[in-house]
Amino acid sequence: MQAPSLGGVSVPRGDGSTVIRLRHGSSLNDFADKIDANPASLVTVLFHLGEMATATQSLDEDTFGTLAAELGYVVEMVSAEEEDKELLGSFDIDLDAELEGESDEDLAARPPVVTVMGHVDHGKTKLLDAIRQTDVVAGEAGGITQHIGAYQVRTTHEGNDRAITFIDTPGHEAFTAMRARGAQVTDIAILVVAADDGVMPQTIEALNHAQAANVPIVVAVNKVDKEGANPAKIRQQLTEYNLVAEEYGGDTMFVDVSAKQNLGIDSLLEAVLLTADAALDLRANPDKDARGVAIEANLDKGRGAVATVLVQSGTLQVGDAVVAGTAYGRVRAMFDEHGENVTEAGPSRPVQVLGLTSVPSAGDTFIVAPDDRTARQIAEKREAAERAALLAKRRKRISLEDFTQALALGKVETLNLVIKGDVSGAVEALEDALLKIDVGEEVDLRVIHRGVGAITQNDVNLATVDNAIIIGFNVKFAERVEELADREGVDVRFYSVIYQAIDDVEAALKGMLKPEYEEVQLGTAEVREVFRSSKFGNIAGSIVRSGEIRRNTKARVLRGGKVIGDNLTIESLKRFKDDATEVREGYECGIGLGSYNDLQVEDVIETWELREKPRS
Repeated sequence: MQAPSLGGVSVPRGDGSTVIRLRHGSSLNDFADKIDANPASLVTVLFHLGEMATATQSLDEDTFGTLAAELGYVVEMVSAEEEDKELLGSFDIDLDAELEGESDEDLAARPPVVTVMGHVDHGKTKLLDAIRQTDVVAGEAGGITQHIGAYQVRTTHEGNDRAITFIDTPGHEAFTAMRARGAQVTDIAILVVAADDGVMPQTIEALNHAQAANVPIVVAVNKVDKEGANPAKIRQQLTEYNLVAEEYGGDTMFVDVSAKQNLGIDSLLEAVLLTADAALDLRANPDKDARGVAIEANLDKGRGAVATVLVQSGTLQVGDAVVAGTAYGRVRAMFDEHGENVTEAGPSRPVQVLGLTSVPSAGDTFIVAPDDRTARQIAEKREAAERAALLAKRRKRISLEDFTQALALGKVETLNLVIKGDVSGAVEALEDALLKIDVGEEVDLRVIHRGVGAITQNDVNLATVDNAIIIGFNVKFAERVEELADREGVDVRFYSVIYQAIDDVEAALKGMLKPEYEEVQLGTAEVREVFRSSKFGNIAGSIVRSGEIRRNTKARVLRGGKVIGDNLTIESLKRFKDDATEVREGYECGIGLGSYNDLQVEDVIETWELREKPRS
């Protein structure tokens, strides 16, 4: 039904319970389509509600909520997962129906996928080194893992040759999202705790991720060979977090290991396989198109976009058309963890895939599409939806009142950043960590672009237009870009360890804050006698009780602890008959406060100055 709304504009109204489903990043055009209205009339209604927007602009959930409430509708934002399901459904790809349609005969046993988690420097990567006899830590900046690595190892268990897939996650606090993702794609978590250090903040966080993902946990008590190691204390500490060792009557397997001395590695692998066999039904259908998740991705100079993917079901083959998030392409080649060529990868197999047109984000699901055209269309539609959602997120809700206020006060200072990194997981982690920096409401941080690979001409141009700082994480300039950055005066910073980048950005944000001043007391003087002078007004014959009294400083007069004269200035200061610039504690002096004459014996004159307050 058409009914007049605000400003005399006619728009169809709901009955207060009509639900309108919109995806994130929708515009007024999309809303108008759903309720069969003219977008221009919705722009007018929104304007009368104090919001400014165009018909094609991506809007946030709150703005749609305000508009819908006014018109008698209820807005329901479709989650990213539902949106993706609807998108895939339009291409006749239904992942849920595919799973339901599988019978027991279709399913075959698959290796367990194990995530190695724990606090920084507790020896996660060293432990993986010991398991697969290679050296990764030496190549990590500061010995801190900043990427996710995936490997498959083989071991003999109860006379059978068994494979186990390992995923290594970083332990630094900035990599929360990567740890959470590691827990979600795996069957078992190995929690590494150093026997000489104990349970630490990221140990507890990793444990919470694993428990939230409902994943069984095996605890590896590492560094048992070190002096001061106390494995029994670790078992005791972890009972507080519902991890009770088998020897204490619980059901969690604890294994004492030393990655350096290669002790207890076989027992750990055995514990993983025993837990997998006892608690999990690890089966998947290998005879269908592959489905899985991109664990990590980067841009290689010679090979283009390289994605490390974990196949979860089906079999991935060279030549398949794949789509991972907003990246698509045809699998040109696949490599295992040793760099050897493989032609197919079954369930639980991590492989590096070449042939994608762009770099997918870490954590993106990948699917095999029927053909190249379908893969491209899915990727393009996902990209358009993602861009619209990002624009809605970046749009600041500015009402007409706020707009005038902002103009009156002078706008909020904004630090714009362009983030480039070597792998997508590191870029995501760095962005998350930077956006969490809070230095108050006067200064705002905006990431205007993020990407994988070297710093290019486009990045510098973008930074020039938006006055942004470029942060390069484990990457350098592309060819001839450094000269352009110098010429344009763009500030480019390079980092190889994440917390250095966080510290520098925080310092930059604090530097943008307007200075805060605090009042600092300089000295007090007690009035002993008041001299009347026709030339100088009343002069207070005083003794300095604390600090020092300086000429030309601000002063106030206190009587019985109450301020009776404020915002005064020490206009004259004498020692006997001579002028003085300052008089210290314990000395007598004559103080003139200009035209202020209300002075009595026993009054206290207090002097002060404003000093800039350092930001904490």
